[in-house]
Amino acid sequence: MPSTRSNTIKRKTRLQEDVHFWVMKRLQETSDISQRELARELGVSLGSVNYCLQALMEKGWVKMQNFSKSKNKLGYVYLLTPTGLAEKSALTRRFLKRKQEEHEALREEIEALKKDADQ
Repeated sequence: MPSTRSNTIKRKTRLQEDVHFWVMKRLQETSDISQRELARELGVSLGSVNYCLQALMEKGWVKMQNFSKSKNKLGYVYLLTPTGLAEKSALTRRFLKRKQEEHEALREEIEALKKDADQ
């Protein structure tokens, strides 16, 4: 049986990967979204979004450019790089697989609860 520490690390890794997935998904849809808007939409702190974007830029998956036509003088656009697009596809596959496994486990739990309720 894996240790509690190991489970905690795996959970944190999955959570971080999920945040990376959702940030990259939103940036692909709307590159000029602010960090504040992104944080609000994803239900995470502004600091978490900033930390995530910095990590994605360090990995070369996202690049930031000044958006000169922005009404906000400090406006930026966040663009997924070709490597970032490939990684987002891989993240999407892993995310989908995990969600399908969660769905199946939940379906089985519901069926078991229905049987218990009928007895």
